[in-house]
Amino acid sequence: MQDIIEGVLKFQRDVVPGRAELFQRLATTQHPGALFVTCSDARVIPELMTQREPGDLFVIRNAGNMVPAFAPGPGGESATVEYAVAVLGVTDIVICGHSDCGAMTAISTGKCLDDVPAVAEWLRNADAAKTVNAAGTYSSPGEKLGSLIRENVISQLANIATHPSVALAVKQGRLKLHGWVYDIETGGVETFDHTTRGFAPLSDNAYAPATPTRLGQFV
Repeated sequence: MQDIIEGVLKFQRDVVPGRAELFQRLATTQHPGALFVTCSDARVIPELMTQREPGDLFVIRNAGNMVPAFAPGPGGESATVEYAVAVLGVTDIVICGHSDCGAMTAISTGKCLDDVPAVAEWLRNADAAKTVNAAGTYSSPGEKLGSLIRENVISQLANIATHPSVALAVKQGRLKLHGWVYDIETGGVETFDHTTRGFAPLSDNAYAPATPTRLGQFV
């Protein structure tokens, strides 16, 4: 904890004075261009990997970069998605999975989760990806895990497309969806291309369409 406190003091002393104009502007307004949905994993830092400034990204972080399908009733992810799209007017949503994901590893290996029932229930949001992944054949556990990580990104794109604010904005051409997988070791990013139903390096396929003509085509 001492390191965290010292970091805050260093931020206040060394960073804020030099960025005073930025923080003054952000004190009363925000205009993020994108909603970035990614894992809570401490190794995945959205602003670092995208080189964005404070205020540029509206972020959801949770175990396994999940977005439950829309359902009546309150929910943190649902409320955040709705606010980002309907109020803040983000123009892009990124669902970003990552290598060595603990949530996906637990599913891929069939780990017993009896001692963490909340985690077990939360991972049910990846059931579609789990089912698709289980039907495949793999040469190694690592290949199976990598496939599940990618299938989960596709599954969460399908889930977020069920949210009314998202469906409307996509239909009206105000919003695009993107599916990414981030490699922690290399910094590489793969992006989902709806037309090929596969992933390709972002550097070669930067504007691949993850948003289909009809949202139902995700599944």
